[in-house]
Amino acid sequence: MKAIWNGVVLAESDEGIVVEGNYYFPPESVNREYLKESATHTTCPWKGVASYYHVEAGGKTNKDAAWYYPAPKEAARQITGYVAFWRGVRVVPQAH
Repeated sequence: MKAIWNGVVLAESDEGIVVEGNYYFPPESVNREYLKESATHTTCPWKGVASYYHVEAGGKTNKDAAWYYPAPKEAARQITGYVAFWRGVRVVPQAH
């Protein structure tokens, strides 16, 4: 899968994990130069506290368009540090 926004590939991997319809990319597959820490946090009853990134690419900023669980609850431990995207970021199959 690939995450694309504003013409830039943000992440690319076939080792991701799908949880609740969202594709979580492994930490090493994410192009971090496009991510900037956000102060936003949300809480999921079973996954725990999520942290967010703003996505910056091509001179534009997409606020809180990526999220991850730095220390999820036991039920979601398999996605520790994995990054998911939304807010207009397209997650599409890779062309082979």
